[in-house]
Amino acid sequence: MSEQNSIQEIFFTFLMQYQYREEDLDYTVLPAHVSALQTLSQIGNSGISIFDINKKQIAFYSANYGKLLGYSPADYEGLGHQFFDGKIHPEDKVQLALNGISILKMFNAFSSDEKLNHKVIYEYRMLNAEEKYVRLIEQYQMLELDRKGQIWLMLSIVDVSPNQEENLPVKSQLLNFRTGHFIPFDTPPKAELELTKRELEILKLVKEGFLSKEISDKLSISVHTVNTHRQRFLEKLGANNSFEAVKFASKWGLLE
Repeated sequence: MSEQNSIQEIFFTFLMQYQYREEDLDYTVLPAHVSALQTLSQIGNSGISIFDINKKQIAFYSANYGKLLGYSPADYEGLGHQFFDGKIHPEDKVQLALNGISILKMFNAFSSDEKLNHKVIYEYRMLNAEEKYVRLIEQYQMLELDRKGQIWLMLSIVDVSPNQEENLPVKSQLLNFRTGHFIPFDTPPKAELELTKRELEILKLVKEGFLSKEISDKLSISVHTVNTHRQRFLEKLGANNSFEAVKFASKWGLLE
C-alpha cells in the first residue's frame, strides 16, 4: 500500500469514530443550505461543497465546482467529487490527510460555540484541465452540529490562490473568525516530537511487525514496560494506534 493510500485510510478510519443517532440529526436543514450555497457559488464563482460526516460522503457540491480549473461538468459527472480528489498533488494529499486528523482532534476538544466559530484554511495544488498544477485556497467550517454538539455538516469553499508558486508545500491554519486569531498549523518540527531511545527502539520493532510479547523477549523487558513505552509514543505523536504512529513518525523523519 502506498503512503498516500495508507494515510487516506487512516483519515477515513478516524472519521469512523463519529457515531450519530438519527434523532439527533435534522436533515430538513440541508435543502435550505444547498439553495443558499448554490446562489453564493454563482455570485462569487467559488467551488462550494458540504461534507456529511454522518454518511461519510459529499452531500452537495456546486454546479460550477470544476470551472475554477477549466473542467466541464461532463468531465466529472460520473465520478462526482472523487474526480477532484484524484487531481490533488500526491504530496499535498498526504499532508492534507495528516493535518485533517489533527485538526479534527482539535475540533473535538472545542465547545459547541468554538466549533462554529473556527474555520480551517488550506492551500494546496490541484491539476487543472490543461494538466498543470494550480494552487487553491480551501476554507472549511462547521455548518451544523448534531443535537449533542458533535460536528456533522462541514462546509468547504474553494478559490484559486493569488499565490501561484508551484513548489510551495501545503499551508494550513486555523482561524477564529469571531476574534480574527490565526493559528498556523504546519507539520511540527522533529525537535518537538523527540522520542526517547527506548521508545524509538520499540517503535522500530513495531514497524517491523513484532508484537509486544516478542519485543519483551527481544529486549529482555516486561510486556508491561513495552506497553507503557507504546502508550507514551502514541501520546507524543498524537496517534490513535501503532499503525498511525509508524506512519506519522516515518513522515516526520523520526525512524531514519
